Amino acid sequence: MSSFWHRAFAVQYRILALIDPLVRRMWGRFGIGNVVDVRVARRDGKGDRSRLLGLLRVGDRRYLGHPNGDVGWTRDLQAAGGGSYRWSRASSTDFRATRLSDGPEREAAIRATSQHPFPGNLVYRMGRRHVRKVGVFFRLDRAA
Repeated sequence: MSSFWHRAFAVQYRILALIDPLVRRMWGRFGIGNVVDVRVARRDGKGDRSRLLGLLRVGDRRYLGHPNGDVGWTRDLQAAGGGSYRWSRASSTDFRATRLSDGPEREAAIRATSQHPFPGNLVYRMGRRHVRKVGVFFRLDRAA
């Protein structure tokens, strides 16, 4: 793990949390690239957690991930086993989530981070070695 990238990603995500209301307004009105609103049941049973996240595509598969290891939403997703996502001004899609272990599928998901809007795509690329070591990624399958 790179201590520089661990801190850099932590700062980046703190800033995103602070500007979330503004980003949500823009996303709700115009959409933003591959960004979807993900809802996952909280582990503590106190409702759902909602996060704007980049939905990654590799062929016909969909992925979500976090570059800096487990955080609240990844732990909730792991515990719940799934959730829902929706594009701006669209209906929700329910999904089951499978956490990826090291291997070609996880590597493909990591490489797909180039789909994130600028500057996220650039930051993920620069920190790719760190992401490979500690990043958490899930494959999404449509819920039955």
